[in-house]
Amino acid sequence: MAAPDLRAQLDSLLLQLFRDLEELEAKRAVLNARVEEGWLSLAKARYAMGAKSVGPLQYASRMEPQACVHVSEAQDGLQEFRVVRPGAQTPEEVGPREAASFSLSLLPGLRRRKGPTRPPEPSEAPQDPLNWFGILVPHSLRQAQASFWDGLQLAADIASLQNRIEWGRSQLQGLQEKLKLEPRAA
Repeated sequence: MAAPDLRAQLDSLLLQLFRDLEELEAKRAVLNARVEEGWLSLAKARYAMGAKSVGPLQYASRMEPQACVHVSEAQDGLQEFRVVRPGAQTPEEVGPREAASFSLSLLPGLRRRKGPTRPPEPSEAPQDPLNWFGILVPHSLRQAQASFWDGLQLAADIASLQNRIEWGRSQLQGLQEKLKLEPRAA
């Protein structure tokens, strides 16, 4: 490859790396803000309900995860992280069988008029942890949950972005070696 082509590729890679670094800095600032909001809202809920009403003694004896991290590989081979709720299907997991059963349940006029009724199946979705603290929980507790959920989503985005930055740095070092340039100290 000619040196001008390598230099152009190096320039575009550097620009992308700087854009990714700016995005990383912005997302980290937002993550810090969300976590801070979450802790502040949790403190407000403890104040409103009493310190003993919001604590480890109210946790369920059997906890279910409220989020799962899915790791997938993008077309360029980079790992991407996504946070999903258990039981939620990603678009690639939905097949014709699920679509068929969904469409059958929507057909009008099909209902059972006589006969034994089946007990409702237990839901596969985990129970909302806010119910551990009572039925009427303060709004600040709901805000804390939402802030921490947003923070979890941002953490997955940051992890994906850091993978992309590391890939860009390795590509940049490879191009620098090809051009016989000294890598600059970071």
